[in-house]
Amino acid sequence: MRPLRGPALLAAAALAGCATARPTAPVCPAGHDARAAAQLVFGRNIGEQPGVSDEDFRRFVDEEITPRFPDGLTVLDAAGQWRGPSGVLVHESSKVVLLILPTNGSADKPIAAIREAYKAKFRQDAVLFISQPACVSF
Repeated sequence: MRPLRGPALLAAAALAGCATARPTAPVCPAGHDARAAAQLVFGRNIGEQPGVSDEDFRRFVDEEITPRFPDGLTVLDAAGQWRGPSGVLVHESSKVVLLILPTNGSADKPIAAIREAYKAKFRQDAVLFISQPACVSF
């Protein structure tokens, strides 16, 4: 993923203080638990070229994400886009990992470690993290 620009940069700056804040718990229907859900969005280009293969990503999930969130996760294929430094719109395949976070508030450090590991391993500028309240039932 590339550096944020324009409205995305403003939104990120406005939300910067939310990085460690816990979402407000929703009022859930009977049979559901109030939890926090997280989405991590991983770009697969290295520079402006495809570079992170399915095998590379599967190995990253096995080595970096699963040990930190062993209770389960979901991986989705996605297509993203961003406006590059030259002003040209760049299309990029990506992976989205969905997590239901533990209730004890212990997810901040593992998520930060996952994001940093991906950026270092695959020369990425950013890994998008979204956290929101959710009602879940298993």
